[in-house]
Amino acid sequence: MSNDTQIPEIGAIGLIRYFWRQLTSMRTALVLLLLLALAAIPGSLIPQNAQNPMAVSDYFEKHKTLAIWFERLSLFDVYSSPWFSAIYILLFISLIGCVLPRSFEHLQASRALPPKTPKNLARMEHFQSWPATGNELEIAKNWFKANRFRVLEGEESVSAEKGYLRETGNLLFHISLILILIGVLIGGLFGVRGSAILSQGERFVNNATSYDTISFGQITSENSLPPFTIKVDNFVAKYNTLTSAPEDYTLYVTTVAEPGAAPKEQVVKVNSPLTFGSTRVYLQANGYSPIVTVRDKVGNVTFQGPVPFLPQDANLRSIGSIKVPDGDPQLGFVSSFVPTYARGSDKSSISVFPELLDPKLLFSIWQGDLGLDSGVPQSVYRIDTSKMKQITLDSLRPGEFLKFSEGSITFEDVVPWVNLQIVSDPGKSYSLVGGIFAILGLLASLFTKRRRIWIRVAEGEVQVAGLAKNGAPGLEIEISEFVTKLRGK
Repeated sequence: MSNDTQIPEIGAIGLIRYFWRQLTSMRTALVLLLLLALAAIPGSLIPQNAQNPMAVSDYFEKHKTLAIWFERLSLFDVYSSPWFSAIYILLFISLIGCVLPRSFEHLQASRALPPKTPKNLARMEHFQSWPATGNELEIAKNWFKANRFRVLEGEESVSAEKGYLRETGNLLFHISLILILIGVLIGGLFGVRGSAILSQGERFVNNATSYDTISFGQITSENSLPPFTIKVDNFVAKYNTLTSAPEDYTLYVTTVAEPGAAPKEQVVKVNSPLTFGSTRVYLQANGYSPIVTVRDKVGNVTFQGPVPFLPQDANLRSIGSIKVPDGDPQLGFVSSFVPTYARGSDKSSISVFPELLDPKLLFSIWQGDLGLDSGVPQSVYRIDTSKMKQITLDSLRPGEFLKFSEGSITFEDVVPWVNLQIVSDPGKSYSLVGGIFAILGLLASLFTKRRRIWIRVAEGEVQVAGLAKNGAPGLEIEISEFVTKLRGK
């Protein structure tokens, strides 16, 4: 007689069922949620191509070997990487497979009556008994109904239960997480996000070439951009005269919602964006753009217009660069701008207030190759002077000009610039609704107490007991109130 045990093969279908049960378990969903949070950390620590390609380029220059490995691992594009998408999709499937069956089960359970009164109430929590007076069951029914218990009546007993909202809240929380994921998915597929810096008087046409930075969703392109235009008429910033802190920003614009539509004057505030369908335009930042005119030796204009400068402190001391690639030779002005000029303790130029009380443009002039034809992206605010020769350095106030060996520069005027953040996220409403219901579900799950209370009146004796599901506190107090009502004390 053989003692060998034959283990049946699980088979392909059985293996699929096993993996499906593991994937749709709550434990797996929690692990995947933790993995998703951990996977998002590199996206906040490492520069991303979608948000700041210049920072990625700088990272390659400073850490070339490490950057190559980061690129192989898609760490410069974390949120669109295959491994991040895999975690996201698995979490999505896991939550659906875990929550939906529980939702159907809870829907059936929520319609069911409480279980019958146990035969031996003495084994239950907070058991009490006393001689009956004859009307305890009627008093119990009225008390249960007044306290929103679901009641099952028997011949000699009443079974009551409440707190179904606890499980409802728990399921609502997890369903809301699915809704949030759906919103993020829709935004990732159909969303568009970009920014554009506009000086006062300039016009923005909503096409890809007008953006300074732009990123499209997975299945969107520049053809999906709505055809609106925005003209910056004026920008007014108010600052506290004592602290230099901003008090109010107001942007006045003229918009055209679509070709052929009538122009419309509108006002944009920090928390009051423009709206074009599902696209919103936010006022994100501001600064100053000196307007300069550069001429060559014979007086021909080689550059003219406003140049946005990047603020460095609360008083809007700003840095920038004026690049003149059309001159012969090419010229670069490494510059700084102060709206209210003053001398610092170290004799450096500082700004003492963010408004244009005493504006001054300071610069050093360089000639040589600007490197614009190298194919390597570079910052509009800086110039690589490693292959250039310095000519001179000086400063100008509005209306002044400087003549130097290779031409002249005139500081014409100063206008403010604004950074507009253009966002189209059709999934944000789903995420918002999901977030609201997730909070409501969590509150219901945390503060709802599910419990059962039984009363039996038999053989001249009243018996009362209860059961607190999930160990929720407060059952003893509730039974004490119930007994007090029954005994008429």
